[in-house]
Amino acid sequence: MPIIKSAKKRVKVARKAAIRNSKTKRSLKTALKSFASKPSASAHSESQSNLDKAVKKGIMHKNKANRLKKQLAKRAKAAGVKPAPATKKVAAKPAATKKTTATKKPAAAKKAPAKKPAAKKTTKK
Repeated sequence: MPIIKSAKKRVKVARKAAIRNSKTKRSLKTALKSFASKPSASAHSESQSNLDKAVKKGIMHKNKANRLKKQLAKRAKAAGVKPAPATKKVAAKPAATKKTTATKKPAAAKKAPAKKPAAKKTTKK
């Protein structure tokens, strides 16, 4: 057991991170296994989502995740699973009730900074 306060904190933080990482790994493994047992569009998208989460949390390297995604896509194609259409989350646009024409102010001209006089060179004899 560490004696120094910062070392004690590192132990606590590392323990929390290990638990978080193991949960993410477990959910990733179950998603991959569920897709392997019954390939479907929802299982495929869930597996890809879990791979992205693992990369985001730093558990897996992005190239490894991309390689696994490619393998998933290959298996899905072989099984005849059509990928679910990618749905982008679009923010709701506020209703344009009244547009006001705002007059733009002309941009203020930037002034060049004042030049400082050059320092005189002194020569020692």
